[in-house]
Amino acid sequence: MRAVRACVLGVLLALVAVAQAQDAVQPANRFGAVEAFLLPEQACALGLGWERIIFDWAQQQPDGPESWNPWNVPDEWLQAASACNREVVAVVKHTPAWATDGTPGIGVPRGLYLDVDDPGNLWAGYIRRMAAYYGERGVSRFIIWNEPDIPAGVYGYEFEGSIEDYARLLQVAYTAARQANADAHIILAGTTYWHDVNAGRVLYVERLLRVLEAMPEAQQNGYYFDALALHIYFRTDTVYPIVHAFTDILRAHGLSDKAIWIVETNASPNLDPLWPVTRPQYQITLDQQSAFVVQAAALGLAAGADRIGVYKFFDWTLPPGAESFGLIRADESLRPAYTAWGTVIREMSGAVRAAYTQTDSAALVRIDRADGQVLWVAWARGEAPVVLRLPPTGESGQLSDAYGNIVTVAGDAQGITLALPPASCNRRDGCAVGGMPALLLQPAAEGEVLIEQSGAWVPMRFEEEMRVDAE
Repeated sequence: MRAVRACVLGVLLALVAVAQAQDAVQPANRFGAVEAFLLPEQACALGLGWERIIFDWAQQQPDGPESWNPWNVPDEWLQAASACNREVVAVVKHTPAWATDGTPGIGVPRGLYLDVDDPGNLWAGYIRRMAAYYGERGVSRFIIWNEPDIPAGVYGYEFEGSIEDYARLLQVAYTAARQANADAHIILAGTTYWHDVNAGRVLYVERLLRVLEAMPEAQQNGYYFDALALHIYFRTDTVYPIVHAFTDILRAHGLSDKAIWIVETNASPNLDPLWPVTRPQYQITLDQQSAFVVQAAALGLAAGADRIGVYKFFDWTLPPGAESFGLIRADESLRPAYTAWGTVIREMSGAVRAAYTQTDSAALVRIDRADGQVLWVAWARGEAPVVLRLPPTGESGQLSDAYGNIVTVAGDAQGITLALPPASCNRRDGCAVGGMPALLLQPAAEGEVLIEQSGAWVPMRFEEEMRVDAE
């Protein structure tokens, strides 16, 4: 992905072509979910393009470098995914106790700084074996570890090495994986963004790139990664600027060809009457969860994300009262967001270009599809309802809600009018999730989008532009 940003002249906008030059093989669609393997029929029915599965080093090599346990990720999971055109993406983590002088699970692998071909480099040996074994079974994309930006003493702490250690972990993984599988793609560990921002630190990925740039052979090896991964939760309005921030970082380092994946996104519904959860912040209903996943998908496309995945598909092994994110509850009942993610897959998979604009009261994403149609995704950002008028085409449009309920709407000489319901807001969270989105599919048309303000129609102008061109 190659990006060039123009100057900002008022209302926020991004225009992106949704290019995928860096991906050698594309999934059926760019939309996925974390851990769909236990309910393959439901995953297949939804039409996921990919899923993420934990490849646990400690389980795959429980007794030493010569041991091998294929049942951590059995062939049945991979075969079921392949049968539905769902790519499996591995997140590789968890150091075995025998392989570290540090804390089992999160410790730096012993021998990490030895040559990649040295048997004492235990991480290299594991990656080489794992990439070869699973490469024969269709797995070629590997996310290296998870959330190394979370510091010690904080919930979610997963890697006790320094940023230099993580850079070496990445370098070894990239080299060893490609020795075993020339098609291996390496993805940076998903990061949270907010742990750094709230602590006043430079973003982990920025600091990591500085370390990678200092490695003697990094440039000729693509800086040892093919894509970076993001985790974005709860607040609709953060999706676009967070993705945009990482686009800027990559461009500043001359790495605009790298893909950006939103590997985890969601707003967990603690107000689900079938699975209530008490928490102090982010009071999210089932409808808000559904609205969020649609909004996050549209904004992710507009910001240039190459793949977008929901965390998570199924809340397996979740104890009662624990925070629940699943599209499917622990009892295997479907949440409404399952249907909403299906709407995303059906309506947005053919995206070739996306554009975003917002006002104080409304957000609008235009998605140009490969079939020549335009999908408008619009929602209210605040507590007041909003009315938009889309350009006239001379033809009717298909209006859908997040749940795929479709009606045919006829326009007039002025276009098609959309009435958007307000967001649900409260004092603590504000309007964390926008109002229920409207999705309108119609033939492509030129002309202004208008928003009603104080009885007058005012243009929503697209005045910042990002162009993204395939190599």
